Order: sequence, then structure tokens, then C-alpha cells
Amino acid sequence: MLFQGDFKHTIDSKNRIFIPARFREALGDSFIVYPAPDGCLFIFTNEKWESIANQIKGQSATIEDRKRQRRAFYGVLTVEPDKQGRITLSQFLVDHAGLKKDVMIFGMTDRIEIWDLDRWNNEAMASSEEMTDDIYPEIIY
Repeated sequence: MLFQGDFKHTIDSKNRIFIPARFREALGDSFIVYPAPDGCLFIFTNEKWESIANQIKGQSATIEDRKRQRRAFYGVLTVEPDKQGRITLSQFLVDHAGLKKDVMIFGMTDRIEIWDLDRWNNEAMASSEEMTDDIYPEIIY
């Protein structure tokens, strides 16, 4: 399944966000929310996360590797949508992504990203003015 599309929603006072039905169908009954390094949240299927986690765990066991592994796994949350299709995020994840009220839920082929809408407009889409036809010409054309 390729996750595609963008949806604007809100986060409520209980840290709940609606996940679009199109995405929920592909994600299954439970899935993973990950605090991404660029200030958003990634959503992975359990299968994709298992593959990522196995790669992380497969790294050598030096002190520095263990520190990186702890950072990689910190804050990761398994969620199950309620009957209305909402997931509840931990306060850590809400703070990490700077989620206030309006959010952008965006499909990125093998994952879904959740952004605070203001941050999305100011940071993630800031480079769209620089986009030209030569970004990925050998792939797109």
C-alpha cells in the first residue's frame, strides 16, 4: 500500500486525532506512531516498524550504538483507533511535533506524517517555491 494524499484535521483537548479511513484501512487494527527527527510524527504499519526496529537492534552494541538505539525507540507508541477513527497521542508526541489545534496528515508512500499545520506551512512546504521539473526527472518523466 502506498500512502498518498493530504488531510487537514484538528487535535482535540484529549490529544485525539482523526485518521482518515483510507489510511486506517491500510494500517490495520493497530499501528505505530514515531517521533520523527524533523519535528513531525511518522505513522508506520506494524510490519514496517518491525523491519525498522530489527535493523536498529541489529547494529553493534557499543555504548554509542546503545545510546542511538535508546533515542530511536524513545516515545514510540502503538495505537488503536477508536470507533470514530481517532487515535490518542501521548503528551510527549504532541509536544515533540508542536501540535496545537490544526494538523496536516500527509501520505509519504511507505509512511504517514502528522504535522502541526502552521509548522507544515512554514517549514515542510517552504521549499515548494524552489521546486522545479528537474527535482527527480529520471524518476518522474
